[in-house]
Amino acid sequence: MTRSVGPHLNRAFTILGSTALALALWQALVTLTALPPFILPGPARVAETLWSSRALILEHAGITIAEVVIGLALGAILGGVSAIGLAASPVARRLLRPMMVFSQAIPVFALAPLLTLWLGYGLWSKIAMALLIIYFPVTSAFFDALMRTPQHWLDLGRIMGANAARLMWHIRVPAALPGFATGLRLAAVYAPIGAIIGEWVGASKGLGYLMLLANGRAKIDLMFAALIVLAIFTLCLHMGVDRACRRWLDGKSAG
Repeated sequence: MTRSVGPHLNRAFTILGSTALALALWQALVTLTALPPFILPGPARVAETLWSSRALILEHAGITIAEVVIGLALGAILGGVSAIGLAASPVARRLLRPMMVFSQAIPVFALAPLLTLWLGYGLWSKIAMALLIIYFPVTSAFFDALMRTPQHWLDLGRIMGANAARLMWHIRVPAALPGFATGLRLAAVYAPIGAIIGEWVGASKGLGYLMLLANGRAKIDLMFAALIVLAIFTLCLHMGVDRACRRWLDGKSAG
């Protein structure tokens, strides 16, 4: 019990210490530069706005969280299936991998207006943005792990009479799960970016929309408050996905 609690306490103290340092530097910058609040509000002002506008911020945060979680789930499923398909089929690798790599050369901002035009201003255009931005990291990490399966494991499976499908599901996929988990950890950080970009381009709800609205009305304290909520959510999402992946992999290893 002590061993399991110790690392969590150390991580908590590290996060608290980093947060305190960031707030101190922020307040020092505001004090030394004497910038007006509509340019750079202080931490106390932002905290006050965060509390007084909590209902408004939570309403918009719920929309963004839904977009991110759905996009993350769909991206993980689609990325995992794509990686297995690419690893199983040399023809698919020759035809599809160059297209996947080329797609990463297209800026995400360039796709956001098209997705908004095709899918509208609702949830699905933002979900599609989140899916697109995390699809490649998940697929790439899982595919690379699948292709690095130790050769002697595959040889042993063939000696025991396993066909290609059994090799994939009983040897290659289990061996590549750490790579898939790495892709999910990256996706947890990237998914909110896709949703926010979609909200910036066209939306009527969400934290990205709220930040644009606050900026246009010179309510910079509200914009900072929304940004802080987004950062906290992204941090919690990453930590949650990381912990779930660790428990999942530990369970697989124990099994």
